[in-house]
Amino acid sequence: MGTDQDSLAISQALEDYYFKGIYEGDTNTLSNILNQGTLLFGDVKGQPYAKTLEQYFDRVAHRQSPKDSGKPFEGTIISVDVVNSIAVAKVNVKMYEFSYDEFLSFHKINNRWMIVNKMITDVSE
Repeated sequence: MGTDQDSLAISQALEDYYFKGIYEGDTNTLSNILNQGTLLFGDVKGQPYAKTLEQYFDRVAHRQSPKDSGKPFEGTIISVDVVNSIAVAKVNVKMYEFSYDEFLSFHKINNRWMIVNKMITDVSE
């Protein structure tokens, strides 16, 4: 099973890189936690959502960041489950008019926890 230290490392990475990167619209920050092969799937406003990391980074780089918009942003870690070198974090991200529940799959690569898959659903309504 995973250790508390692993859960803490994942939580810290989510705060330092994932939430911060989304808030600031900074793909360099996000690339510290998102593995280059990461795929993103789910639904937004009932519509299927599927992107490669490259497509996602392009979108992040070309939209107004929550920080620049001055609108509220909140990233919340709901749970982190670790087994050996794999983990799943459930998080909620509130930005603009959206509230997303996300399942983020992690793998420990070269002693660093990296997101390898992102599942997202819009729970705003």
